[in-house]
Amino acid sequence: MQKSEVVLGKASDVNVCEGATCTVCEPGVLTHFRAVKGQNYLRCSHCEATIMAQASWLDPDEEQAVYRLHDNDPNDPGYRAFLEKLTLPMLDRIKPGALGLDFGCGPGPALAAMLREAGMEMALYDPFFYPSQSTLSHPYDFITCTEVVEHLHQPAKVFNQLDALLKPGGWLGIMTCFQTCDERFDNWHYRRDPTHVVFYREATLGLIAKRLGWVMAVPCKNVAIFHKPL
Repeated sequence: MQKSEVVLGKASDVNVCEGATCTVCEPGVLTHFRAVKGQNYLRCSHCEATIMAQASWLDPDEEQAVYRLHDNDPNDPGYRAFLEKLTLPMLDRIKPGALGLDFGCGPGPALAAMLREAGMEMALYDPFFYPSQSTLSHPYDFITCTEVVEHLHQPAKVFNQLDALLKPGGWLGIMTCFQTCDERFDNWHYRRDPTHVVFYREATLGLIAKRLGWVMAVPCKNVAIFHKPL
């Protein structure tokens, strides 16, 4: 897999503005949704994703500086409880010793540490902190993306990449805050993080699953688990 296929960071060929093709579903077209404190947001009428206009994105150095402020301590009981919303339903589905990828793991890969404790083999990938392309050269039994997909500048391409990395019969676990209420969007804590550039409804993720031939389950709030059929 070539480096250009992985597009977690900003890419020169993307154009996210009013009238552009939706970067989440690709068939849809983006129209103006609203402006909040100088940041413009777009909406796809097809998949219902809300996307920050590219002109409002941080540059890569600013983005990385925000990520370095995250305190993801795997020994913090509160943080472990937060991650268990994803790890527990994943562990119900995968066998001990399975090979997993923590995609977009950030500077403190706590989720991978918890899964290793449960008997899994884990690899790490993050474009800023664990950028080794060799990690993306073979398939995995399962992939986790915890608080990652809201940062994607080209989501459809990344979901295609994840599909290519996932073995038939494999599992993908995603945690992100689902958008549910337009009236609360302006003051929503998730919107206020300047590195969050795309927001998904449950229906948005369902359309992604349908496009890729995955089966989606929502075991709890803000968690989606996808199965790639054999």
